[in-house]
Amino acid sequence: MSEIRITATLREHVGKGHSRRARKAGKIPAVLYGHGLEPQHLEFEAREYAHAIKHGMNALLSVQIGSKLSLALTKAIQRDPIKRIINHVDLLAVRRGEKVEVEIPVILTGDAARGSLLNHELTTITVEAEATRIPESVEVSLDGLNVGDHITAADITLPEGSELITEPDAIVVNVQAAPTAEQMEAALESAPAEQGIEDASEPEGTGEKSA
Repeated sequence: MSEIRITATLREHVGKGHSRRARKAGKIPAVLYGHGLEPQHLEFEAREYAHAIKHGMNALLSVQIGSKLSLALTKAIQRDPIKRIINHVDLLAVRRGEKVEVEIPVILTGDAARGSLLNHELTTITVEAEATRIPESVEVSLDGLNVGDHITAADITLPEGSELITEPDAIVVNVQAAPTAEQMEAALESAPAEQGIEDASEPEGTGEKSA
């Protein structure tokens, strides 16, 4: 994985008010920590960071703070629950050759047998890899899978230098028989009936009352 340069500046002030003003100015507050170093409170351009992680949070960042460069990985992103804009970023300092545990996406390719229903149980797996050799993703082929087949984490071919941390027998993909038209129709017909039974069994005046 190539390094992505991103320029940061040290924040002179911390706190909600200062962070809010930074975000209004198009910047993202962040903290860089790790390897026993004192946490550094930073900020960088929101657009620059968004571009850096467009292929995933595991992008290896080369953070330039003044004349100093620090390698870092995104450890956590805090977003506004409604607007989904980034409020704050935690960066973990890493070193070349150091091994880290990261979650990587599982990308499905190909097609399972016709008439089957695919359950993608695990969309990510955890691996250990050198900080400079973190894979962007792993691919799992569905070709040749039939009803009743499944793929576990141990079945995934990892890039050289990566070690599986996820439980080997964890189910990643499970192939089941797709419901027939008759089964789907029966399920739709039974749903209103079950709801009617629940409504009829509920006694009147179920709200709380004082003694």
